[in-house]
Amino acid sequence: MTRPERTSTVSPLAVPVTALWGVGGERAKQLAKLEITTVEDLLLHRPRRYEDRRHFRPITKLLLGEPALTRGTVVALGTKSYRKGTRSVFELILEDGTARLHCRWWNLPFMEKYFEVGNEVVVFGKPLLLKPRTMDHPETEVVEGGEERFIHFNRIVPIYPLTEGLPQRWLRGLIWRTLEKFERHISEPFGVPPSGGSRVARPPESGTPNLPSRADAIHRIHFPSELSDVELARQRLALDEFIELQVRIQQRRKAFEAKSKALPCGGDNRLIKPFLAALGFKLTEAQTRVLREIRADMRGAHPMRRLLQGDVGSGKTAVAACTALMAMESGFDVALMAPTEILASQHFRNFAKWFEPLGLPVELRTGVKKTSNVELPVTGDHASRITHRASLTIGTHALLESGFAPDRLGLVIIDEQHKFGVTQREALVRKGRYPHLLVMTATPIPRTLGLTLYGDLDVSVIDELPAGRGSVKTFVRAADRLPQVWEFIRKRLAEGRQAFVVYPRVEDGGPTGFKAVTREFENLRSRLAPFQIGLLHGRLRTQEADAVMAAFRANTVNVLLATSLIEVGLDVPNATVMLVENAEAFGLAQLHQLRGRIGRGAHESYCILISDAKNPESRQRLKVLEESNDGFHVAEADLRLRGPGELLGQQQSGLPRFRFGDLAGDLELIRKARDLAAGIG
Repeated sequence: MTRPERTSTVSPLAVPVTALWGVGGERAKQLAKLEITTVEDLLLHRPRRYEDRRHFRPITKLLLGEPALTRGTVVALGTKSYRKGTRSVFELILEDGTARLHCRWWNLPFMEKYFEVGNEVVVFGKPLLLKPRTMDHPETEVVEGGEERFIHFNRIVPIYPLTEGLPQRWLRGLIWRTLEKFERHISEPFGVPPSGGSRVARPPESGTPNLPSRADAIHRIHFPSELSDVELARQRLALDEFIELQVRIQQRRKAFEAKSKALPCGGDNRLIKPFLAALGFKLTEAQTRVLREIRADMRGAHPMRRLLQGDVGSGKTAVAACTALMAMESGFDVALMAPTEILASQHFRNFAKWFEPLGLPVELRTGVKKTSNVELPVTGDHASRITHRASLTIGTHALLESGFAPDRLGLVIIDEQHKFGVTQREALVRKGRYPHLLVMTATPIPRTLGLTLYGDLDVSVIDELPAGRGSVKTFVRAADRLPQVWEFIRKRLAEGRQAFVVYPRVEDGGPTGFKAVTREFENLRSRLAPFQIGLLHGRLRTQEADAVMAAFRANTVNVLLATSLIEVGLDVPNATVMLVENAEAFGLAQLHQLRGRIGRGAHESYCILISDAKNPESRQRLKVLEESNDGFHVAEADLRLRGPGELLGQQQSGLPRFRFGDLAGDLELIRKARDLAAGIG
């Protein structure tokens, strides 16, 4: 495929809408509220639906409340005033030989100047009365000189998103005129990006054999000949959006590789071998495969940029430990950033326990504490080969502060990366000189998002759970079943097991009526006595939260009452029940994470979701969890039902707004865009 030339000239489509006839200052302000500031924005303003106005119906066949297209000759018209002139109604009476139709416009006396007796008028509207047949504020058009080329009638008509004061008819007419005026420019490359950089050239039309040309697609999306044209047009315009993004992703990756040289962090296994021998379990085939991919990156010519996906409990932490050891074997420091103090503290406990026998220092840095394992002597047959005392620092956002400045940062690991923004990720990476980067998530990323938001990262997937885990059964129950649920939980506690109880709020739920942990604490303590109840939420002091967590891990606290704060970072194999009240208040991905806190031991576990939601979408979301434990299936359903915001969180950035692309269903288009972009970038 030949490489299209770049161009930095400004496209005629980039001119402001004020250059168009009929668009003054006030109209420009209204259009700006719809994010329409240029001609290109206007032409890409997507209709929200369509009305088939091709079939005329005789006036006598009009039905009450049913939108219809009809036509007739004006036989009478006039304006009447009411309430001493404060109100008026203009009435137009049409006749087509079968019946008469009364068209009324309230408080719009100027409408009278648009019609005369004898005019032939086309009307589209919804009859409010049948005796006499009456429409209020219908759309109309006078047929002049037998002209049958209508914009608003006798065709499939677009209905656009609007803002206050902007008439549908006016916007439709503006887009029609603009299409005619700029027709020869529509096939040009993409418009100028917001940064003002070079435009991204499109692929040749031969690259899209089953789709219309760009110019044809824009015409069809606004004024299709058939409703079936609309989806093909949408696909073509979505493909253009995806190509533009993929070209930039690939260019960014190439630019990064051109300026960066990888640090030699492949290691030699002298630390990994004793670590694996002492681990107490064998890595799964999926973990071993992923580690081979990571080692190849760490030995490569360019710094690793890899996304590690794995469902809850799949063993990502063990993979992260081996990756850290590769870098430390090579004499480089490692930083691991987690989103919460709970998760960071748990990582510190695990890594300190694992690395202490190897003589490796591990430090914890959070907003309120700085902790290190004991000053360890470097011992063993690997001691003489360490030229730099490599260390692992685990922390929260505190790692972004200026006080953290490792000497030889070779690897950055970010856990639960969707909790961080792209800029935070880059800020930590800049602490070193192009260190390797491993970002991990237990919230599986749908394939469409993986190819768009994380398109510049290589992806590894741990698609296998370790052996010996108990199964997790999920049930959705109405609130009136709570007495039976509490009895069930008491039985599990009597067997020596533990439970989580999660509410959506810390304090008063307000108008939503959602339950709050602080208000339910005493109620729960009396209901489950003599079992011990612990309380955990984000407003506790760190020392209080640590004490509660330690007691729950030691099973001196039997039930942990908490908010969604526990969705990541809690590993208590003896906990076998997860009860979530007001479950409809949580996203699917979040509920799946909460469910991942149980089933981590050998015992059968139970996730019980309490909800009285009447909303069909809420019930459908909870049903997904009841039917599947597969995180990837849950993530795809979450994307389909609620869009990408639920999966990515509010802090995530980097994903553009697609006018036509559908991240829930356009996987094949995104793949095609990636292939086409490779021949452009």
